[in-house]
Amino acid sequence: MLRAMTTERGTRRRAPAGAAVLREDVTDAIRAAVFEELAAVGFARMSIEGIARRAGVGKTAVYRRWKSKLALVLDLVAAVAAQGMPAPATGSLYGDVRAVLELAAYALRHPVASQVIPDLLVEAARNPEISDAIKAALLDQQQGVAAVVVREAVARGELPEGSDPDRALDLIVGPLYWRLVVVRGELPQGYLDDLAASAVAALQHT
Repeated sequence: MLRAMTTERGTRRRAPAGAAVLREDVTDAIRAAVFEELAAVGFARMSIEGIARRAGVGKTAVYRRWKSKLALVLDLVAAVAAQGMPAPATGSLYGDVRAVLELAAYALRHPVASQVIPDLLVEAARNPEISDAIKAALLDQQQGVAAVVVREAVARGELPEGSDPDRALDLIVGPLYWRLVVVRGELPQGYLDDLAASAVAALQHT
């Protein structure tokens, strides 16, 4: 997930003498195991032992990288947030909204994410550190995308000056999140097209 730091000629940078060298393939295996373990048993029941067993490593390999399962999950959420969601640039408000919905639907329908996200949101209500990490990974990132979509639509004359990006985000992603995460219903054919059209109409007539 995280690329090795290299020199300008592409060779791996040497670790300082006496420093522990952490193999990236092991780190990636542990991160993948965390996703799978979260989906299987949830954060409350997840253990370092279970993660190590699923990753095919010893517990020491996990503890060399993270001091606790909370630190591990926070690091994982931060790594996901760092990947970012690109702001669409289709040339129209409808096209941009439809593209945002497509990306969000893909993420929310992922079999692992569909189990992990609701569980972490429950934990976020009890743990401020998880709450802050989730906010940075999900809310802050999507607010940034919504701000770009609204700004470009205003520049094209599709939305009035002063249009609220936060309200736009609620109208665009809110119904999709409700259907996929809360209700856990399927998306009928044409649902994203209709939802995009409805969101655009609501934004333009308020």
